[in-house]
Amino acid sequence: MFKSISTTLLTGFITLLPVVLTIYLLVWLAISSEQVMGGALRWVLPENIYFPGLGTIAGLVLIFFVGLLMKAIFVRHMFALGEQILYQLPLIKTIYRVMRDLFDFFSPKKEGFGQVVIVNLSGMEMIGFITQEEMARLPEAFRNSESVLVYLPMSYMIGGFTLLIPRKNIKPCKMGLDEAMRFVLTAGITGKNTG
Repeated sequence: MFKSISTTLLTGFITLLPVVLTIYLLVWLAISSEQVMGGALRWVLPENIYFPGLGTIAGLVLIFFVGLLMKAIFVRHMFALGEQILYQLPLIKTIYRVMRDLFDFFSPKKEGFGQVVIVNLSGMEMIGFITQEEMARLPEAFRNSESVLVYLPMSYMIGGFTLLIPRKNIKPCKMGLDEAMRFVLTAGITGKNTG
């Protein structure tokens, strides 16, 4: 009887946790945006014009506007110059570079970057993600035009391996980046979405 109760509780917990964490993250982002942008708007706007939620709306508009600006070559060039300054600051460069690389990995703007592939290693097949195809960006010892750098994540977010793998040992996988990451991180328990 206790085993049945604990199994039911665990099932409920596993079912609700992703929903609760997603809602929590969205609420946290909305509240943070309201606090930062709302505080600035209260300082600029008369009290009778401001209403709760205006800071969140202003934050979304600001993010959209920055996205539009980044389409302009001049703005991208100025942003790159700003990043070069950040890359010179001792502690900030390490943190910023890691965050930038992580978000670039999930960005759809780079061809081949983050592409989902099936890697064949000694007859075993694994799902991996191409992280680098430009050999000029790798250390000299790793430069090999017949290979690409592939990240092989481990299940349950334990870690992973970044390997230089010959192109002949990889083939494209018809899965989206988010679907493949979810599949790998849950050890295939979720299965591949068919819908």
